[in-house]
Formats: sequence, structure tokens, C-alpha cells
Amino acid sequence: MAPHHKRIRVRWLAAGVAVAAASAVLAAGLPVEVRVVPNDDARPPAPVPAAPAPEVPGPSAGSKALTFGAFLGSDARGVARMTQFSHWLGGAELRVGHTYLPGNRWRDIEGAPGFLNVWANWRNQEDDRMLVLNVPLQERNEEGVSDAEVRRLVRRGAAGEFDHHFRALAEQLVRLKVPDTVLVLGWEMNGTTYTHRCGPDPQAWKKYWNRIVTTMRSVPGQNFRFEFTPSRGRDAIPWTECYPGDDTVDIIGMDAYDQPAGKSFDQQMNEPYGLQDHVDFAKAHGKPVSYPEWGLFRNGDNTEYMRRMLAWIAEHRPLYNTLTDYCPHGVWQCEDDNPRSSDLYRSFFGATDEATPPTPPTQEPVPPTEPPAQEECTPVDLGSWLEHWLGGKLCLRFDWW
Repeated sequence: MAPHHKRIRVRWLAAGVAVAAASAVLAAGLPVEVRVVPNDDARPPAPVPAAPAPEVPGPSAGSKALTFGAFLGSDARGVARMTQFSHWLGGAELRVGHTYLPGNRWRDIEGAPGFLNVWANWRNQEDDRMLVLNVPLQERNEEGVSDAEVRRLVRRGAAGEFDHHFRALAEQLVRLKVPDTVLVLGWEMNGTTYTHRCGPDPQAWKKYWNRIVTTMRSVPGQNFRFEFTPSRGRDAIPWTECYPGDDTVDIIGMDAYDQPAGKSFDQQMNEPYGLQDHVDFAKAHGKPVSYPEWGLFRNGDNTEYMRRMLAWIAEHRPLYNTLTDYCPHGVWQCEDDNPRSSDLYRSFFGATDEATPPTPPTQEPVPPTEPPAQEECTPVDLGSWLEHWLGGKLCLRFDWW
């Protein structure tokens, strides 16, 4: 507050000097008009042109052909928000619905009653839609279970103890008429977050995965696709050590957020087990890639990440991609936090009208308005300091009458 008060006192001092100068002229008996003429630098600054937006492949680069969606919530609200997200994109249709089974108890992993119905209904409204379902491999999946306990659980799964839970899930999906669901089993298994992680016993984990796939494929009427999706980078264990084999994997995905802080996109691309290794590994195994989770994170509204990730998606044509749209990762639900990246995403995936826009009606040209004539006056030189605080020069008109 102190600087603000000081500025007010200086303005009063400058005004006092100006009044004193005018009084001296009046004392000489001359009829005058006193006013302040603004200096050029006292006028509002001319608008500065906005910096050009970073280049990003637009719809003409083939983004319309990409199958995309966004994670907008696990329950029925996620389905409801898809229409709003599409409206935000100018009407572009989300062809992928992405949700997660809760991993609290086995009854959740089997598909709690009613949980999957709204997703199945959405999927079955259009033939070209895709349902992606993340499936935990263990209950208590986010409860910080120790490595020793994870090892025991993985070995129990590899021995077939949990097969019936996955059979129940498969039967429910077939009953709901979504037998072609993409199932992302045990995602981010190379990390430390989930009870279904691979690190404590990679060999048992791969055997467990294969039992789950074999069990679910045995259900009549199924046509599931099974997706192996690590997080980008090495994390706790190289994800290649967890790969269960080409016979039970249909898609090789990757969760790829903009992290850690300060890490450039080139580093994310070229790091061991990063984006480039991912597409190379998938190509070597004859599998399509996907990006079930991606978005902003540790580096805030990072347009370089958004621009480069969109270009990466356009280049490598994943089977599908679903951006995680909640803060801090997203573009619609936290557009205020990430305005520049949101604009880039919307320009890439947003709907475009390829028809020629209507020509606006022709209007008669409006002649330019003549600027008002400037009245003659005689400036009084008070020095640049005082003129700065007055906001212009002191001007005396001797012909005002």
C-alpha cells in the first residue's frame, strides 16, 4: 500500500506546480484557458498482436480418422459428460467410452450390479463405438499392500484361485451385449501404486495374466481384446519383463502423462521404455498401440507437450486414445487451468465444417470519419517529470474568447 500512497502525493505536488504556473499567467492580466494536452506516451498503449499459436496437426492431417475419447468419470456421470465434451469440441463424436472397474472388493471386479449397464447401453447405440474397461487383477488394489503380500497374491492367482471372478465378469459383459470390449488388465503393472503390480514376482504375474485371458476367452459368445498397458518409462521394473506373450495380448498400450517436472517431450520419447520403445516393441510383436491414459501433469499448461503428443498420435495412428479429462490432466473440465493446451486439443479433435461458409451480405463502404480539428494552444514546458505525472503538457489558449 505504501507505493500507492506515495504516487498520490506526487500527483498532488505536480498539480500544485501546474496551478502555480497558470496563476502566474493570470496575474499578468492575460485572458487564458488552461488545460492539459495528453502526451503520446500517456495514451492507452496500442494493442499488441497475440503470439501465434504453436503449430499442431489439424483435422486436415487426418485427426478425423482417429478413434478417440476421454475418461470423464467411471460411473454414469462419465457417460453423461461425453455429450457435453462432444459439444465443447463443436460436435465431434467421441467413439471411445473409457471406464474403470473399482478395485475395492472382488464383487466390484466381477462388475457390481448396475455399474456396467449404462456403459453397455452407450456402446450399443452405435456400431462403430468402442468400450474400454480397465480391470484390476486384485482386490484392495489401492490400499498400499506390501511387496510380500503382493507376491503371495500373485502366486495364488497364477495357481487359478481367482479364475471364477474373471469368468463372472466375462459372462456379465456377454450378457450385456458388449462381448467386444477392450479389457485393460492390470494397467501400470510396472509401477508401485497398485496391488496388481508385477515387480514382486514377474514370472508369477505373467502366468496369472495368461490364466485370466484363458478363462475369459472360454466364455461362449465373447470376442474380447486384451490390452497390456504399462506406464511410460522404467518405473519400478522394465515393463518388458512383465509382458506375458503375444498369444494373450492383442493391444500394447501406454499411459503417458507429462511428467516428471522439467522433462521435455524429447526425453519422454527417447528415454528407456519411453514412447519410442513402446511403438518399436509393439511393431516387433505385430500389435497395434494405444494410449488409454494421457494428458498434462507436472509441467502445467504445457503447449509443447500437447502439440508434440498430438503430432505423435497423428503419426503413429493408435487403435484408440483417451485423454484423462480431470484436473490437472485435462482440457475440458479444467480449461481455465490449461487454456492454451485446451485450444490445441480442440483445434485438433474438434469438428470442422468442410462446406463453403456463406458469404456475408455486401455492405456499402462507410466513409472514414474525419478526426476532430485540434484547437490551437500554446504549450508550457514544465519538464518531462512533471508532464509525466500530469499526464501531458500544460496548454494555455490566449484566443479562447
